Amino acid sequence: MATDLAPPPTEASRKAKKQKAPRVPLGAAILRYRWLYLMLLPGLAYFVIFKYLPMYGLTIAFQDFVPFLGYSGSEWVGLKHFETLFAGGDFGMLFSNTMILAMLIFLIAFPMPIIVALMLNELRINVVKRSVQSLIYIPHFLSWTIVAGLTYILFSVDFGVIANWIHSVVGGGKVDYVAQADWFRPIIILQTVWKGTGWGTIIYLAALASVNTELYEAARMDGAGRWRQFWHVTLPAIRPTIVLMAILHSGHLLDQSFEQLWLLTNSLNREVANVFDTYTYYVGITQGGYSYATAVGLFKGTVGVLLIFGCNWLAKRLGQRGLF
Repeated sequence: MATDLAPPPTEASRKAKKQKAPRVPLGAAILRYRWLYLMLLPGLAYFVIFKYLPMYGLTIAFQDFVPFLGYSGSEWVGLKHFETLFAGGDFGMLFSNTMILAMLIFLIAFPMPIIVALMLNELRINVVKRSVQSLIYIPHFLSWTIVAGLTYILFSVDFGVIANWIHSVVGGGKVDYVAQADWFRPIIILQTVWKGTGWGTIIYLAALASVNTELYEAARMDGAGRWRQFWHVTLPAIRPTIVLMAILHSGHLLDQSFEQLWLLTNSLNREVANVFDTYTYYVGITQGGYSYATAVGLFKGTVGVLLIFGCNWLAKRLGQRGLF
């Protein structure tokens, strides 16, 4: 009786499969995919010109840089500026302000796109879903100057709409939310969530769209409700994306939006508003301390790189797929 079963693989066939494909010469590969390499050139040129070549300027962190003398004529001072940074009285204040704000953003603003994406994924009316998506995307395209202006309009003590409404409900004296130090961080978090949540949902919605629908059907056949499907199908499907975004976010832990903070900083809230980014601008631009400001920036960059490698190692140790 004839059978459709394929014969078992022989030793020769196994060896043939293990043999590597012949290597194509580099010139032939470039010629074959020349249009792809041509499209790669603008992006490559951007990174080389604006990202890698300027890194030579980091050398001034080890000099007493004088613009008129240039890189070669300025005096080398080694780690002098780093010693000044770590031994100075401002480092503790800058580090604590930066870390507190970074932790608040990570704990509150980072999960918001995930939560909103999961909520949008549960909507079954496409018109409503697309309308909500379009509305929450809009704040991303507004500059921080406009966002700061809206903040003053809403929370100013004189003509703030929300400030006056809170005063009418709670009573008591009026509160100047945009000037008091106690309200600086909540306002920054509120701005960050409002401006970035909608745009951040794009990545997670794309991850949710790639989930195999047969998994939901199998879960329903096993008697799983909406909550069980969410917990055992949806969340595991987007967990690699969440881990990847968390690793990338860790590299910017000491980076805060300079424009956002600077536009809301004043003499009354400067004690909590002064972070590494604003301090670098103040020291480097307004006071002309180019070398010292570069040392501060190099410290931030080094910490960011170490955090990325550390979080990537931790993710792999926990059984997740890392960044590299």
